[in-house]
Amino acid sequence: MLVRITLVILLLAGVFGGIFGWKLHTAQQMAAAQAGGPPPAVIAAAAAQHETWQPFLQVVGSLSSVAGIDVNSEVGGQVSAIHFKSGGQVKQGELLLELDDRTDDAALQGLLAERTLARLKFDRVAKLVKDKSVSKSDYDEARAMLDSAEAQVAAQQALIGKKRIRAPFDGWLGIRRVDLGEYLTPGAPIVPLEQLDPIFCDFTLPERELARVRSDQKVEVRVQAYPAQVFSGRITAIDPGVNVGDRSFRVRAELGNPEQTLRPGMFADVRVELPQEDPVVTVPDTAISYAPYGDSVFVIEQQDGKQVVSRRQIETGATRDGRVAVLSGLKEGEQVVSAGHNKLRNGQAVVIDSKPAPAQRTPAA
Repeated sequence: MLVRITLVILLLAGVFGGIFGWKLHTAQQMAAAQAGGPPPAVIAAAAAQHETWQPFLQVVGSLSSVAGIDVNSEVGGQVSAIHFKSGGQVKQGELLLELDDRTDDAALQGLLAERTLARLKFDRVAKLVKDKSVSKSDYDEARAMLDSAEAQVAAQQALIGKKRIRAPFDGWLGIRRVDLGEYLTPGAPIVPLEQLDPIFCDFTLPERELARVRSDQKVEVRVQAYPAQVFSGRITAIDPGVNVGDRSFRVRAELGNPEQTLRPGMFADVRVELPQEDPVVTVPDTAISYAPYGDSVFVIEQQDGKQVVSRRQIETGATRDGRVAVLSGLKEGEQVVSAGHNKLRNGQAVVIDSKPAPAQRTPAA
């Protein structure tokens, strides 16, 4: 019995001794870790780079055709023939539509007969006046009657000509708005006609930019229908005055449109390139911590053989393609934390990851 109790006591002493020993070892390790400080944070770094940025003005505008009208008729009449299809392309002078001209043609025949009679009378009087058989006043009266007859014929021919509506310029037709047999009133629209190549882009700029914009400056235009495509053009006209209401002035650029992809009325995102080029120091936009009291970055420095970070206030400028211009507070070549800076503090040791920040990685990386 005594032996059993002794064995139990020894077994319990061994178990409790092991537990107390493990606790002591763990406490010693934690104390050592606390004495050495936290482990360095793993971050991604990027160097401040010197770049030359082409300055530009970013505005919105709209596209308009070089020539665009609603084809109409100067005279009224019933539609007797339609020679075009909606959405088709036409050439200048091509016959589009005819109005019923039978009554006008009959009237023309009567006027032609009257002109023939007036010419015969005039020829007869002209011969007689040479022999002085008729007076000069009779000759003048015959001449006037002939001129009046010719004028009436010309006017009637012009009226008949106006009942044949032709395309005033090359372009693309829209959807027709008349039907065969319909009575067309003077000025009623028949079909839209637009000239699409080239095409205009109109936009406005504030008056402070007036000295920076000149004719023949390059512009780049993007539209929502083709977001991946850039259309290039040149400024062709600038309004000479400034609008009193909003202190802005209108600018017009001309774009080539050989494939007719751009259409009048489209919303345009316009970039006007300015002549001078600005040298700037840039960093990735992920490296900047934005705050109401100022923007800052964590700069990586060498200290006692370690890499540590320090927060530095900077002045930021324009943003382009994921990079931000730093106007002051940072020099070219200095390394900044581009990822992993959310929990950093001044003087903290860091380890730079071999991979770039996720935002700067290429598909291959």
